[in-house]
Amino acid sequence: MARLATMRSGIAALIAASTVSLLAACGAGDSVMNSPHTGDEKSNTLYTAFTNRSPKYLDPASSYSTDETPYTYQIYEPPYGYHYLKRPYELIPRAASKLAEPQYLDAAGNPLAADVPGDQVAQSVYDIPIRPGTRFQPHPAFAKDASGKYTYHALAAKDLEDKYAIPDFPETGTRELLADDYVYAIRRLASPRVVSPLYAHLSEYIVGLKEYGDQLREIDRSQRAGLPPLTRDLPWIDLRKTGFSGVEAIDPHTLRIRVKGKYPQFKYWLAMTFFAPIPWEADYFYSQPGMAAKSLSLNYWPVGTGPYMLTEYAINRRHVLSRNPNFHGETYPCEGEPGDREAGLLDDCGKPTPFIDRIEFHIEKEAVPLQGKFLQGYYDVPEAQRGEYGVSYLVAAEDSAEKAKLYAERGLKLPTTVETQNWYIGFNWLDPVVGQGDTPEQREKNRKLRQAISIAYDWEEYVAIFENSQAEVAHGPLPPGLLGYVAPPAGANPQVYDMGADGPRRKSLDEAKRLLAEAGYPGGRNAMTGQPLVINYDAMGGVSAGARPQYDWMARQFAKLGIQMEVRSTDYNRFQDKMRRGVAQIFLWGWNADYPDAENFLFLLYGPNAKAAHGGENASNYANPEFDRLFEQMKFLEDGPEKAKVIAQMLTIVQRDAAWMFGYFPKSGGAYQQWVGNGKPTQMIRNNLQYMKIDSELRATKIAEWNRPIWVPLLILVLLGVLAVVPAVAMLRRRERATAFNRTEP
Repeated sequence: MARLATMRSGIAALIAASTVSLLAACGAGDSVMNSPHTGDEKSNTLYTAFTNRSPKYLDPASSYSTDETPYTYQIYEPPYGYHYLKRPYELIPRAASKLAEPQYLDAAGNPLAADVPGDQVAQSVYDIPIRPGTRFQPHPAFAKDASGKYTYHALAAKDLEDKYAIPDFPETGTRELLADDYVYAIRRLASPRVVSPLYAHLSEYIVGLKEYGDQLREIDRSQRAGLPPLTRDLPWIDLRKTGFSGVEAIDPHTLRIRVKGKYPQFKYWLAMTFFAPIPWEADYFYSQPGMAAKSLSLNYWPVGTGPYMLTEYAINRRHVLSRNPNFHGETYPCEGEPGDREAGLLDDCGKPTPFIDRIEFHIEKEAVPLQGKFLQGYYDVPEAQRGEYGVSYLVAAEDSAEKAKLYAERGLKLPTTVETQNWYIGFNWLDPVVGQGDTPEQREKNRKLRQAISIAYDWEEYVAIFENSQAEVAHGPLPPGLLGYVAPPAGANPQVYDMGADGPRRKSLDEAKRLLAEAGYPGGRNAMTGQPLVINYDAMGGVSAGARPQYDWMARQFAKLGIQMEVRSTDYNRFQDKMRRGVAQIFLWGWNADYPDAENFLFLLYGPNAKAAHGGENASNYANPEFDRLFEQMKFLEDGPEKAKVIAQMLTIVQRDAAWMFGYFPKSGGAYQQWVGNGKPTQMIRNNLQYMKIDSELRATKIAEWNRPIWVPLLILVLLGVLAVVPAVAMLRRRERATAFNRTEP
């Protein structure tokens, strides 16, 4: 009987184990296996993902990568920011109480009028008022004991034996944000102890910053003298003791920055986290012995005044932002662009932000599990900083009626926007065939050749095929959202398009062939030699099997005119070398704006920025003296009608010159669950999470609805288990009876 009991127990355990496995496979275990928030669906938490790795730099002096911005822009407050809803993008105060109008000075330091020509300005002085009463998040760097002494400012390495994260320090404190914190942060950009990608650029504009960097390097060298080369615990450089005239606090709440000459675009840099405040207490706290070895630094544990603070950093696993209890508050906007009210984006007008208490980022190394969990409702948005998810879902819905039905049933919100980014095919101005030309006659012929190619190259078809219609065809270098951009039909390129009753339409091939003949290539052959015209396209990433259909399509565009297109395949390093030397003939190139100003795109065509001659970003080496003159005038102008007029003149020039084949402006798209509110896709505004909201009750309801266990397979398994057990039990009973009947009595 003992054997029978044992066998029964074993079979029961087998069935139980199979049941648990099947429950998981059939959906009953999904909330355990898939959900990043098991049992917490009703909390006011936004769940999203990150891929590949944890952010490398959360120190605002170093951070410049897209995957870092969901953290840095929620934690830090630069002086300025952008209006969340308005387009074109509008600069607004963030930590500042208002936007500062610069005071212009001449070489002798005398004030100049606001409308003075830019070439007369020696310095622009920005006096930025910092909002009083703003306080830093709770942090151990500010903690003090009863006597007023800093609790954690005299630590030794042994004091950190049980410290692995900032929450391991039980005591915290705070203090008011001051102008000196911005002064300290800007000085820190020049420190040799900090990797700052913006230092070289800013040192060209901020008075004295370069010389200050040289001074700090000398201090660093003297402190390192006699220390082993790989020493991590270095003596602290107290940046309060040394400064420079370009940045100062003229009172506790006024930051003064001196900029060389007139540079109106400087205001946009003040909206980036490079200009976020750094309290000296935090810099000192993290410089203590043993901190670097424990990864206790601003790169992992930032200190800010924004709506959120980092409360968990599990590298390559999970990061958590929690509401900053010291946040001064900011109300949700009451204005937007057309369509925002209808989309419900103004429903929270005037309400205090942030709406969400907690934001959790979970790593997802593979795209398929991420997509699956999003469709199960376990993620509210796939990745907070990525703009391609909404576009990919829209494309998938267009390709599959089944997916379109699923997305509709799930109530996914998939809004799109055209980004401040462009892609174009550049003509190398140094090339004798497609470039500028050596003589006036040759210049005119080359111009007509570029125009003919621009007409024949059907970007509308390209966007439909290769961008799945998720892009806007360009008529010039400026994307939507910027001052100076004019949408078609008014902004249509007259060199490539004719105006019809239904709007602009691409000029006919006959027109392109006429221009080609006037350029000296009737039918695609040199009129003098009879040789076919061959245009070489340099492919920046080589010619892979996946890219071959695109190149075949491109070749057909040239073939419309009888022109042969040859693809010259190179790896990216060699391609860059060709661009630096100016030997590529035509090429595909793109640009993503650092700030929403026309200057950030038009400088790509400014002669002195030519890549071959000056190492600049003018990859096509375009040169037009009139365009350059207007650019130098435009870059000094503040936003307004005069600047828009100058930009319009510049666009007319580059359209007539066919400086580029103006390709397209890609779209980005948000992917939001139906319970996510106030989602508006943008790659320019990075502090967007503070404006979003969650209906957690609806989320919990939908997750339960979408992930109900499928019981039929489980019942079948249980029945099969019972059918397997009954014969076994019967057999064992017969065996036991037989043994008992034949047993010999003592």
